[in-house]
Amino acid sequence: MPEHDSIHAVGNAPDSGDADAAPFLLTAFRILYAGLMLAAASIPIINAPSAADPLIYYFMPIAATLAVVVIVVLLDIRTPRKRISNVVGIYLAVVAGLFASLAVGVLIDLIAEAWDMSGDEEALKYLTLLKLTVGLTLTYIAVSVVLSTRDSIRLVIPYVEFSKQVRGLRPMLLDTSSLIDGRMNAFAQTGFMDAPLIVPQFVVTELHTLADSADRTKRDRGRRGLDNLRLMQNDPDINIDIEQMHTPPGAPVDSMLVDLALEKNLRIVTTDANLAKVADISDAPTLNLHDLGGLLRDAAVPGETMWLTIVRAGESEGQGIGYLPDGTMVVIEDAAERIDEEVLVTITNAVQTSAGRLVFAKASPEPPSIRNAATKQERHTGPGPKESDTDRSQ
Repeated sequence: MPEHDSIHAVGNAPDSGDADAAPFLLTAFRILYAGLMLAAASIPIINAPSAADPLIYYFMPIAATLAVVVIVVLLDIRTPRKRISNVVGIYLAVVAGLFASLAVGVLIDLIAEAWDMSGDEEALKYLTLLKLTVGLTLTYIAVSVVLSTRDSIRLVIPYVEFSKQVRGLRPMLLDTSSLIDGRMNAFAQTGFMDAPLIVPQFVVTELHTLADSADRTKRDRGRRGLDNLRLMQNDPDINIDIEQMHTPPGAPVDSMLVDLALEKNLRIVTTDANLAKVADISDAPTLNLHDLGGLLRDAAVPGETMWLTIVRAGESEGQGIGYLPDGTMVVIEDAAERIDEEVLVTITNAVQTSAGRLVFAKASPEPPSIRNAATKQERHTGPGPKESDTDRSQ
C-alpha cells in the first residue's frame, strides 16, 4: 500500500463519510452567515426615508456589514484547527474583561458625579468614549493573558486548565517503535487491555517520514507502523485517538513524548530501551513491550533444557512426573527410577488440553559415579614377556 494512502487513512476518523461532509457543511454555513448578515444590513435601507442620503442609509450599512463578514470568515479560514480549550478560554477572558470594564465604568461615573460633570453633554461623550476604550483594553489584555499563559493556568474547570483530566485508567501513549512492533495491536484485540490509547500527531509524522525514506529498511518500518495504526483505528473494540498538539519545531520525538507523558499523566508504551531509560530518569511511567513479551513467553519450548525434580512415577512404564514452577505437569521419559531426584530434562513437546497444558520431556542419562567408573573400566593386558627375555633372566 502506498505511503500516501496510509497517512490519509491515519489522519481521518474511522467514519470517513462524516469527515468528507464536514467541509461542505462548513462552507454552506459560511454562505448562510453572509446571507443573514446582508439581510440584517438591508433593514436601514427598508426603513430609510424617501429623501435620505444614499451614502448614510444605503452604502455605509452594506459596506460595514461586508467588512465584518469578510473579517470573520477570513479569521475562521485562517484557523482551521480550533481547540475547544482555546475557545472556552477566550470566552471566559472576554467575560472577565467585560466585568472589569463594568467595574471601571461605575468608578468613572462616581468620579463624574463627584466633579459635577453629569449635566455636561460634551463631558458625557468623552466619559462614554473613555468607558469604551477602557473596556476594550481590559478585554484585550484578558484574552492576551489567557492565550499566552494557557500552559501555566491551573483552574478547576478542565478546559480552562487547557489539559484533559485523567479519570480512571491512565491512557497509554504509543511511540513509533511500539506501532512498528505490532504486538500492541494483537494485545489490544485480546480484550485484556481496556485503557485508551493515544498517538501524538508528531509520532504519525515520524512514521510518514520513515515511509518516504530512500532506505528500504526504514521505508518498510514506516509503512508497517502506519498499517498497524490503521488496523487499530478500524477496530471498534480499541479506543485509540490521534492527539493534535502544538510541538516546538526541531524538538526530538523522545523528549516530546516524555514531556507529554509528564504533563498529562500518561504511560509511554515503547520497545526502545533508550527511551525507556530516559523516561525512567524523568520519572515518566513506561511500559516496555519486550518485558511483557518475556513474561508471557512460553516457559517450556521444545529443545529447551531445565532441571526438574521427579515427584512420582507416571502411568506408562518408564515415565516420571515433574512440575514446572507455574504448576504445569511434565511427563518425563526414562525417569521412573529417579523419583525425588533432580534431573536434567530436554523438552520434546507441549500439548494444550481442556485441562491445561501438558509438557513432554526426556531425561538425560544418569552420569556414572567415580566409583563405578573406576571398577567398570576394561582391563588392558600386554602380550607378556618374550621367551628370549626369560632365558636372559635365567
